[in-house]
Amino acid sequence: MKYRLILLLTFSASALLAQTGSEILLFDLNVKKDKITISNPKNITSHKGYDNQPSFHTDQPVVYYSSFNDDGRADIKSYNYKTGETKAITTTSEREYSPALTPDKSSLSCIIQRDNGAQDLGKYPVDGGEPSVVINDMIVGYHAWADNSHLALFILGQPNTLHYLRLPTREDTVLAQNIGRSLHKIPGERAISFIQKTSDTDWLIKKFESETMKITTIATTLPGKEDITWTADGKIISSDGTKIYFLDPSKGMKWNAVTIESGSGLLKDVTRLSVNSKGDKLAVVVAE
Repeated sequence: MKYRLILLLTFSASALLAQTGSEILLFDLNVKKDKITISNPKNITSHKGYDNQPSFHTDQPVVYYSSFNDDGRADIKSYNYKTGETKAITTTSEREYSPALTPDKSSLSCIIQRDNGAQDLGKYPVDGGEPSVVINDMIVGYHAWADNSHLALFILGQPNTLHYLRLPTREDTVLAQNIGRSLHKIPGERAISFIQKTSDTDWLIKKFESETMKITTIATTLPGKEDITWTADGKIISSDGTKIYFLDPSKGMKWNAVTIESGSGLLKDVTRLSVNSKGDKLAVVVAE
């Protein structure tokens, strides 16, 4: 118990230091066979403080994200990029991070950081309401849904580990150690991508296939960068902090520059990125 408390306090302190002011830019995205272009950026948060961890609804023109309120606690908000409307999904005394639409589209799953130091995985009804707890016996940092019943989990520890959890049986398999925070369902595949940190800057993008339980290497990340996202046709997008790049795994491991038609000056300290399922929008987190 003492070790767990020290670990939680260490993680909480690190998280608070990392949660500096940030904004979310929404770009138009054009993906072609050998070229990706972004244009027409819009700041969809315009809010002083932390706005981060964007993810899209699969069918609706909505971005979900985590945003600090006036008390410095993180709530989940949504932004409709057709109407321009921002809504609060949660207004709780807890702290909610990393919102993701569940595969059945009924709920938003998220990390719930509690005042007692626990970090649970919970689900809120997609239109708001009381949460249900999915996991409360592990220290969950990040998550990705493989399907309605299976999850990939970043579990905080020394080292951080990748787990694959089967919800019906609660069978938990540890797949890898020293992983990064970027977990993603790979479009069109029964697979999850994750980042394997092999040294200080030499990191690998890996694929876990849930049917075979096989792990393979896809490519190397940009040096020291762990945030990626996938396009619908299987390309990977990442950033070195000021520029955006893409990689087509079917054609090798070369990173290519994304063409930025407008808004290049807004790209500073880029971290998380997210592409909608239609493939025409890119959300980018930048420094405030």
